[in-house]
Amino acid sequence: MKSPTAARDRDRLIEAILPDVPFDGWSHQALRSAARRCGISESAALALFPGGAPDLVAGFSRWADQRLFDRLEGAVLDELGTSDRIRLAIRERFAILAPHREAVRRGLAVLALPPNAVLGCRLLYETVDGMWYAAGDGSTDFSFYTKRATLAALYAAAVVYWLEDRSPEFADTQRFVDRRLDDLRRVTAARQRLEAALERLPNPFGLLRPLR
Repeated sequence: MKSPTAARDRDRLIEAILPDVPFDGWSHQALRSAARRCGISESAALALFPGGAPDLVAGFSRWADQRLFDRLEGAVLDELGTSDRIRLAIRERFAILAPHREAVRRGLAVLALPPNAVLGCRLLYETVDGMWYAAGDGSTDFSFYTKRATLAALYAAAVVYWLEDRSPEFADTQRFVDRRLDDLRRVTAARQRLEAALERLPNPFGLLRPLR
């Protein structure tokens, strides 16, 4: 069982380390400085992130996820459709990350290293799974996986776009996300129409099922 105290200390350290990451990276040096600010011993801080930079990047991603979910819990979502809820989730996560764009860039560099590839995929899954959960997704069939895979591809592309976006309030990134969501909605609608048409066709031997 995870200790609530340890979880709070990890969050405190992540918040304290962020100002140093643009200069020192996700390093032990930055963690030691953060520990001094928080009044946490260096040994305790290192024990909370025993894997070094990958553990720190994971802590940062989960810190951002939790703040996103807290924001979405306080938002009025009932009047929004699913696409608009996902759009809001992406916009809010970028708002949370906006003051820490260089930390995100350095974090991606850590996750791009071959030994950290699995961790990068896991963190991306945690983010998009949480977005779908906050959007009210209750699917338990195969669409559970396709929704998350599709959103993972969309969000990963949006992050790369956002890192180079110099438009006011990242308006270009939002337009990029809007276009991708519109494309996704059209593809989904077309697939649903095709599936409905296949269901109406005489097909006693199930020959058309593989087309789904």
